[in-house]
Amino acid sequence: MAENFPAAPGAFHPSRALYRFSILVFVALLSFGSYFAYDIVSAIAPTLVQDLGAARGTVGALFTAYSVAAILAVLVGGMLIDKLGTRKASLLFSVLVFIGAVIVWQAKSIPVFFLGRFVFGAGSEPLIVAQSAILARWFKNKELAFSFGITLTVSRMGSLFAFNTGELFTSYFKTYRAALLVAAAACLISLLGNLVYIFMDRRAERILKLKDEGGGDKIVFKDIREFKPTFWYVTFLCLTFYAAIFPFTNLSTDFFVDKWGIARVAATGGGFLNQVFNNFLHIFSTAGGISSIIIFASMVLAPFAGRLVDKIGKRTTLMIIGSLILIPSHLAMGLTRIYPVYPMIALGAAFVLVPAALWPSVPLIVRKERVGMAFGLMTAIQNIGMALFPLLNGLLRDLTHAYTSSMLMFAGLGVAGLVFAVLLKRADAREGGKLEEAAKKTA
Repeated sequence: MAENFPAAPGAFHPSRALYRFSILVFVALLSFGSYFAYDIVSAIAPTLVQDLGAARGTVGALFTAYSVAAILAVLVGGMLIDKLGTRKASLLFSVLVFIGAVIVWQAKSIPVFFLGRFVFGAGSEPLIVAQSAILARWFKNKELAFSFGITLTVSRMGSLFAFNTGELFTSYFKTYRAALLVAAAACLISLLGNLVYIFMDRRAERILKLKDEGGGDKIVFKDIREFKPTFWYVTFLCLTFYAAIFPFTNLSTDFFVDKWGIARVAATGGGFLNQVFNNFLHIFSTAGGISSIIIFASMVLAPFAGRLVDKIGKRTTLMIIGSLILIPSHLAMGLTRIYPVYPMIALGAAFVLVPAALWPSVPLIVRKERVGMAFGLMTAIQNIGMALFPLLNGLLRDLTHAYTSSMLMFAGLGVAGLVFAVLLKRADAREGGKLEEAAKKTA
């Protein structure tokens, strides 16, 4: 009599790589809409200054409102992830992102615009924290850095499209509200992607008897004391590095128009889709396109950088190199008339190296039960810089009528980041050198 053996799991069984990478697609989509909606204000900044009569400091303050909300929300968000699990928490954050984007689209006054950005920030940054915790749940000790790279690529597609279509939507439809409507629609797409992830994750949890890493003990602030020096150096490097990138790009489109007289959109005829395609073809000759070079470089190269980090380790070394690149790049744009494409390509290289090594480092240096809170704390501290420096950038421009002082400020942040990266390398060596090790091989 033939012996009965259990059937092998199918190709789309939750234990299979196909299922894991299918989940990755929808997890990566979670932040596509929020990245688009965040950067659409940067893309249309020259129009907001012109049509609303807004000072550059006011435009910068729109990003400050976002980050103030993020600081208040993200620690609570990290705790919610640890307490409720990633599914419920991520859905809550996705809904807030969508509501905030709709408020911004419908805003008839600057105060309501600020309200929308505040609600949007309250959902967007905790959503990124939840996304990071989800990746740690599905990819730790497998392809963690690679999964972060894919997620960054999809997310930054949102930024790429915002910078290269924002002014185009505005000029074609004769109102900046058209660009804000598209941002709200992008956030809706991300919300739908979240619903698909929730369905797939719940199915996998049932079949594989998985334990949601967010269902651990109650989080209290004394738990922060267990974080080692490596975590704090990673966190402060994150603060300085991102403060030297995003607050710069918040007004870079206006900077390129103001200093070099670069066109807002590429001159072309034909239908709207033809104009969109032409704008992408002229990415090096439009203000929004040049602003998006950083995003484009990281979007294309992030998965490869993530794979490289998984293979070779050397995370602290890569963070040192990336931080070092920031300094001459900002100085070149602030102190010379060099066409900005070249230093922007260098900034793009830095924006590939540092995030690919930085974010996957967190699950390696904190206990898995504290991953959600660690990402939350790190993102909250990051947003202190993201709140302060866009406002300073705009105010310095309004006071000096040039961006030279701003660029010196951003170069100074690069120096601070380099110091933290060097301190991180030394602390990691004392703690056993985990961050310099390659990812462990798994069957």
